[in-house]
Amino acid sequence: MSRIFISGSSTGLGLMAGELLAEQGHQVVLHARNATRAEETRRALPTAEAVVIGDLETIAGAKNVAADVNALGRFDAVIHNAAVGYREVHHLTADGLPHVFAINTLSAYILTALIERPKRLVYLSSGMHHHADANLDDILWKTRRWNGSSAYAESKLHDTMLAFAMARLWPEVYANSLEPGWVPTKMGGSAAPDDMDQAHRTQAWLAAGDKPDADVTGQYFYHLKRMPANPQASDPALQNRLLSICADISGVGLPA
Repeated sequence: MSRIFISGSSTGLGLMAGELLAEQGHQVVLHARNATRAEETRRALPTAEAVVIGDLETIAGAKNVAADVNALGRFDAVIHNAAVGYREVHHLTADGLPHVFAINTLSAYILTALIERPKRLVYLSSGMHHHADANLDDILWKTRRWNGSSAYAESKLHDTMLAFAMARLWPEVYANSLEPGWVPTKMGGSAAPDDMDQAHRTQAWLAAGDKPDADVTGQYFYHLKRMPANPQASDPALQNRLLSICADISGVGLPA
């Protein structure tokens, strides 16, 4: 049995992964943005050990979520699932950051840095990341005209970069990324054509670690099978630069 924390798991794929892991006999801790969603999440999965509450849109909120997760004790795996989608309009958080970057990229970095190091890290990406550029020179969209689809795709490339960076820097940890497919969740929209029944299985499989073929690191997956990621994700120089940017913005350093 593994103990697994899933960010952004009040609905959608995060909750589905939690339900599957709980069915398999694992201990699951979920996460919701506010108390109302947390209560709905508890009703949806009453066997969950706990539901951590906190808004990952702000740096302080992400730090508080990490502290609350650590207060529950050590976890075997963390699934970085929290995200907003590709149809987002531009708005700035209380920290003055584009909210897509703040939630999709920066909060994943903060949780990675501050949650006590687990045995497994799983980062949800997207098929849209394959055609994205990391755009580290303008990661905060200060010079470019906003494009929600591009911002989302970039952030999902950043998440894969984080996964591969952790695989390189923390060799004792299995760190991997995946795309769940374009599925008809609230984020994906009702017209999404991919297989909903497969969308949550890869992250659960990588996090549970009960199959030998999941004992890999620095890999990218789609429906339980390895596939190539965007080549930028594997560039150590770009990875290091992303980590440095996130550390400077958040004030949170990545443990060696």
